[in-house]
Amino acid sequence: MTPDPAEELALWRYHLIAEALSPKLGARERGLIVRRIAGQEHAGPDGQPRWLSRNSIDRWIVRYRQQGLAGLRDRPRSDAGSTKRFPELIEEAVRLRLEQPARSAAHIAEMLSLRHGVRLSERTVREQLQKRGLTRAELLRDQRSWGRFEASEPNERWIADVLVGPFVPWPKAPGSQRAKLFLIVDDHSRLLVHGRWCPWEKMRSGQEVLRQAIERRGLPEQLYVDNGAAFAGHELGRSCAVLGIRLIHSRPYAPQGRGKLERLNRVIRERFLLEAEQVGIASFEELNDRFWAWTERYLNLRRHSQTGEAPMERFQRGQHREADPERLRQAFFWSEPRRVSRTGTVQFQGNQYQTDPALRGRQVELRYRPEDLTRIEVWFENRLFGSLTPLVIERHVHPAAPPLPRPLAEPTGVDYLGQVLAEHEALETGSIAFRQLLIQEDPS
Repeated sequence: MTPDPAEELALWRYHLIAEALSPKLGARERGLIVRRIAGQEHAGPDGQPRWLSRNSIDRWIVRYRQQGLAGLRDRPRSDAGSTKRFPELIEEAVRLRLEQPARSAAHIAEMLSLRHGVRLSERTVREQLQKRGLTRAELLRDQRSWGRFEASEPNERWIADVLVGPFVPWPKAPGSQRAKLFLIVDDHSRLLVHGRWCPWEKMRSGQEVLRQAIERRGLPEQLYVDNGAAFAGHELGRSCAVLGIRLIHSRPYAPQGRGKLERLNRVIRERFLLEAEQVGIASFEELNDRFWAWTERYLNLRRHSQTGEAPMERFQRGQHREADPERLRQAFFWSEPRRVSRTGTVQFQGNQYQTDPALRGRQVELRYRPEDLTRIEVWFENRLFGSLTPLVIERHVHPAAPPLPRPLAEPTGVDYLGQVLAEHEALETGSIAFRQLLIQEDPS
């Protein structure tokens, strides 16, 4: 996929200001957050370190509130050619950085301006130092805020993870496929918001679990994930930005706040997978049916040893924001830029489409669900210009998209896993009764 540079820049800006957008903050608290953001060095969308002014951050906050993600889009600046005019200034900038590595590009540019009366842009200085391998060390990295150990209310912070499970028969591949459980937990209540076993650890699988979780439980303020491939994609960042969710990635080798998931994973392994593997798993559909029933009948209703309450009971006492249906739909579209040909056609994923003739020669944005390439929306300058008309369809599904999971039905109250285990226990003695598991307190 080829992300739109303008959208990449907008997403980068959103994730910088997401914490300051919380409606719970007063003016003083928001000012403190803005000053902290402006006082740190940030890796830009191109990977280069950047320093930001408070005015820029305040302006982005206002534009996002007025226009959403579209307000953060911008045309990338270019300072090409400036280094040819002032080569001696660049060499002096190199000496200044070598003399004191803690000097920022903005500070070096200011020093050059005061000394020579010639202004080099901060971006030019930063790029030239980057090319010479003279990047500033991330001195403030360890001061990054990780928030409270426990969220103060439901839906304030969700934590997502992937649990690797057993091999399960998979008809679309020879033999079996290792099952991956995408799960989301509410940090305050310990509720398993949603979870689904999938045959692949793909980003789209995680997106679908997040979408279904939002439909069932409301919008979270934060989503806390690790740096695995399932959560590192551009598309997840776009989904969160459109919905106003602050996406937080844990630092490598410092996964603060993820201990709750480790304990939950242990419970799932010891109390669900152990029994599920004992009776056998015939398919992913059966595994998900059993897991869904077990989650709703046991996991979310048991008394948690740390909170002293059932997760569902604690979760339901909070206030929950509902997502706007149209915004939710748009949030989980994938997006790619394309140029419309002179004949008004667009080539995408080996397919050919017809679009509005008024867009001939224009750079447009295609928004689509990767599971269905026959229906693609066309956007130009943040306005919808209808849908593409398929002319030649060679591929119906994007190669990076896994098959859509079968939608989950509402719980029926039937404890399927318990019934299977009861039949199994009637044939073999000495096994632990499933009903005994239901009344035991969770050791976590």
